[in-house]
Amino acid sequence: MAIQWFPGHMHLTRKAIGERVKDIDVVIEVLDARLPGSSANPLLSELTGHKPTLKVLNKQDMADPERTPLWLDWYNAQPGVRALQLDASDTAPTRKLIDGCHQLSPNRGGMAKPMRVLICGVPNVGKSTLINTMSNKRQAKTGDEAGITKLEQRITLADDFYLWDTPGMLWPRITAPESGYNLAASGAVGRNAYDEELVALELLRRLQRQYAPLLEARYKLALPEGAVAQMHDEELLEAIGRKRGAMLGGGRVNLQKTAEIVLTDFRTAILGRITLETPTEFEAWREAGLLEDAERAIRKEARKVKTKKPQRGGAPEA
Repeated sequence: MAIQWFPGHMHLTRKAIGERVKDIDVVIEVLDARLPGSSANPLLSELTGHKPTLKVLNKQDMADPERTPLWLDWYNAQPGVRALQLDASDTAPTRKLIDGCHQLSPNRGGMAKPMRVLICGVPNVGKSTLINTMSNKRQAKTGDEAGITKLEQRITLADDFYLWDTPGMLWPRITAPESGYNLAASGAVGRNAYDEELVALELLRRLQRQYAPLLEARYKLALPEGAVAQMHDEELLEAIGRKRGAMLGGGRVNLQKTAEIVLTDFRTAILGRITLETPTEFEAWREAGLLEDAERAIRKEARKVKTKKPQRGGAPEA
C-alpha cells in the first residue's frame, strides 16, 4: 500500500515558498532524527534551488545515538548543506541556528543586510515547538496532529535575523514506499491517509530486525530469548494486544487498538531511542523508487501508443 498525503493547504504552502524563497538567504529544513532521509522533502529542494540549507536533525534525544552521526556526516558531505542535531526542548537552540546560518551565508548580517531565513519541515516534525523555544514566545501552534500550522508567519529572532515559518508540507508523490510508512509511523501523515494496523505491522517488522531487545523490554511477552525477532509480524501484534489487554469479545485481539498502542509508544519514545533508517538503506529505497517510477512511465506511454486510434485517410499505398 502506497501512502500519499498532499491536502489542499499544502498546495498553497508550495506556492508561498516559491514566492518567498526569492528573497531568502538560507533555508532551514527541520528533519525528524528518527527518519532523517524520509523526512527530507525533495519538493523543497526543487523550490529553493541552490539556496544554502541548514539541515536540523530534531528530536535527536529520541533517535538512536549510534545512527545520528551517520546522518550528520551524510548531509555535511553534500555541497551547500550543513547539518546539526537538536532537541526541540533545548533551552538555547537559537545561537546554534543563527551561527549555522551565518556559516552558510557569511556576507549577511547587521541592520543593512539582515539575515533572511525560511524554516520548513514535514508536519509534526517539532518545528513549531522549536520556534517557540527560540523566540521565548508561543508564536507557533503546536500539537501531535499533522498539519497544525496553516499560515506563513514572520518571527524576529534578533534585530538582524528574520525567520519565516511555513506550514508543514509533504510532496505530491512519495516515491519510496518505506519512506511513506516511516512518515506515517512518525505522525507526519494525516490519519485519514493510512491504515494504522498496516503501518504498525511495518513498524514492527523493522523493529524486529533492528531493535528486538527494545520490544522485549517494553512489552514483556515472556518469550524465549530471540523469539521476538523470529515471530511473524501479525503474530507479534496479537501477542502485544493480549499482553496490554486490548481485547474484543470471544477472546479476539483488538488489532486497531493494539496498533495505536505500538504507534504511540514509538512516537513518544517509550519504546526507546530508535532510528528507522540508515543513509545506505534510504539511498537504496530512493533509487528503487525512482526506477519503479521510470518503469511506470514507460508502461503508461506504451499503453497510450497501443490504444491510440489510427488516423483515417492518409497517402494511398504505392
